[in-house]
Amino acid sequence: PELPATTLATQCYNQMFNGCSSLTTTPELPATTLANNCYAFMFAYCTSLTTAPELPATTLANSCYDSMFNGCRSLATAPELPATTLANYCCQSMFQGCTKLTTAPSILPATTLTNNCYQYMFQNCNKLTTAPELPATTLAQNCYQQMFLGCSKLTTAPELPATTLANLCYTDMFNGCSSLVTAP
Repeated sequence: PELPATTLATQCYNQMFNGCSSLTTTPELPATTLANNCYAFMFAYCTSLTTAPELPATTLANSCYDSMFNGCRSLATAPELPATTLANYCCQSMFQGCTKLTTAPSILPATTLTNNCYQYMFQNCNKLTTAPELPATTLAQNCYQQMFLGCSKLTTAPELPATTLANLCYTDMFNGCSSLVTAP
């Protein structure tokens, strides 16, 4: 279906296509005003999905993209994520288990992070070779925890310019990245 809404409500599209293993394309998602859990698990385990929609929102809500494409094993390219204002758990597990994902967003432009915002984001994306730029200077609890865990083809880590750290912010960030040849 077409999903033309630009302002979303809490949990409005949550799990909408979860487990639709034959789904290969998505509707456009033009929303710029998000709400808590609005896209959470929306396309999770859509194992035939090959492309992701553009996600134009610049301000995110709690858990809005949580596990949105988790387990989408045919997805090769992640959409750009222009968000500069984050919320707790907003991108947690967003692409976790996308085993064909080779291209991440070029940059995650937010400079102030929130609790668990990028936790597990690319976990087990074992074809991902390049990480996005991470210009954040103020981190939050668990923000990058296990972000690239199991990304065994990742060869280059981004610079990590943060000057304000938080508990567990980098825990296991590059654990299992056996091809990593340069560290931040």
